[in-house]
Amino acid sequence: MLSFEHLYSTLPEPLWVATQATPVAQPELIAFNAPLAHELGAKEIPDSETLALWFSGNQPMPEAKPGALGYAGHQFGNFVPQLGDGRALLLGEVIDQNGVRRDVQLKGSGRTPFSRGGDGRSPLGPVLREYLVSEFMAAMGIPTTRALAAVTSGERVVRQMAEPGAVFTRVASSHIRVGTFQFAAAQRDESLLKALADHVIARHYPEAANAEDPYLALLEAVVARQAVLIARWMSVGFIHGVMNTDNCSIAGETIDYGPCAFMEQFDPQKVFSSIDQGRRYAFANQPAIAQWNLARFAETLLPLMREEGDALVQQATDVIRRFESLFSAEQLRLHADKLGLAAESPQAAPLMEALESQMHQGRMDMTATFDALTHYALSPSDEHREALLALTTQPSELTAWLETWQAEQVASQDSPRSAAMRSANPVIIPRNHRVQEAIDAAYDGDFAPFHTLLAVVTKPFDESVEARRLAAPATENEQVLRTFCGT
Repeated sequence: MLSFEHLYSTLPEPLWVATQATPVAQPELIAFNAPLAHELGAKEIPDSETLALWFSGNQPMPEAKPGALGYAGHQFGNFVPQLGDGRALLLGEVIDQNGVRRDVQLKGSGRTPFSRGGDGRSPLGPVLREYLVSEFMAAMGIPTTRALAAVTSGERVVRQMAEPGAVFTRVASSHIRVGTFQFAAAQRDESLLKALADHVIARHYPEAANAEDPYLALLEAVVARQAVLIARWMSVGFIHGVMNTDNCSIAGETIDYGPCAFMEQFDPQKVFSSIDQGRRYAFANQPAIAQWNLARFAETLLPLMREEGDALVQQATDVIRRFESLFSAEQLRLHADKLGLAAESPQAAPLMEALESQMHQGRMDMTATFDALTHYALSPSDEHREALLALTTQPSELTAWLETWQAEQVASQDSPRSAAMRSANPVIIPRNHRVQEAIDAAYDGDFAPFHTLLAVVTKPFDESVEARRLAAPATENEQVLRTFCGT
């Protein structure tokens, strides 16, 4: 079905270690992303039974050459020199219809040399969560890994309790992380580090190869992509949950959807991860954490760069500091879009800051607020105004903000700005309680709620009755306040 290549496996061990999947008891297909498969070059799709065998790891896919990837990482600020794919296997790479090389990886396929005593399996819940959230992000145009398949294993996985198991198939531009470079650097083998850096330049940033200092150019390119990515996360209220360096993609994609969630009632210090007791990865902290992660990446590249001594450190530091301006520029563009303002409006930043304050103080749901504001901007009726004001506990304060905003707002008079505003403000997100409902139903053997939610969140601007039902914010009793990693 897929035509695999194996460029990454030509890099020296221990960056890649050949490993076979451990068969599961009774694989059954939950979901298969046929449009993505065709995008990856598949011409014919086999039957569900064959798909279940392939994407559980029970039957090797033709031309696959499975292996686990080595990487290190700063986990909540503490460096661990060896982590690696403890429950994942890279099957190989495919060249998609756009000529882009992309990885195909199994998650939950059994023990590897990096499992550190773990069972190498995944519970069903995290598989369904990653499928839903990653496909929503793709539908929103936010750089992300993709979901190709999900398969139940017919086995139980013990975490906090015994849960049904599953295997997830993930597609990525690559699975190379900041932690991969930290792992290579920890081997104290400059030739290994250089081989990895040259591979990344050739694969992701070929323009850097012609720069005066290719490794400095690589750092600049990765910083730029991460700055844009984090701004786009925050524009839809996404909280990654565990922004460790091993979860920071060199390709600039969202990777490793563990205890992630979307903010509902707006709070800059919101945390959903059950393990983030110190709020290190709270919503508002994400830009600073990304910059911190990139500084760790820069440290690994220093031995390869041309400058020396203090000049070398200053050069790399200057690049890392550029993250702030790059992030701010992308965030300002997104603010203008979300508010329906002219792209160059000097009021975009202060108006957004004031609205975020209103959302926080007025206990407003972020997605519902921007959706209602979009409706009011495109059709400024009393009905739409009242729907917006109904979202806050402080209607008089929001009314004052609306008067200031309307003096600047141009979306209703400008077709391109109208389109930009709508595309920046989804009707629906994978709300935490809806995701949990789908998981709970699946644990009882009913996958219909998962498929219904998947169909809606992959059309995030759908105005159908079903979409509106699933878009509604959680009631007090429905709120999900913590999410879990599942490893």
